[in-house]
Amino acid sequence: MKQCIIALAAVSIWASMAWAADTMTFKASLGDVTFNHKAHQEMLKDCSKCHEKGPGKIEGFGKDWAHKTCKGCHADMKKGPTSCKECHKK
Repeated sequence: MKQCIIALAAVSIWASMAWAADTMTFKASLGDVTFNHKAHQEMLKDCSKCHEKGPGKIEGFGKDWAHKTCKGCHADMKKGPTSCKECHKK
């Protein structure tokens, strides 16, 4: 029974990664933000860096969350956009 539960959990995590959108666009007042989900998945290899509560929509996602989490990660890793115009495209 324990092996079955572990296998089911592994399959559900894999399936959520396999069906996740490659690129997502978020509407914002300063201009749309296009996010390459697949590239982040492949680079980070740890979904919990963004999806703390598991696969799916991010609880509390919005401007404040993105500015803190995304921009903060980009600054920490010294990789990725950190200025307004680099993310928000008109």
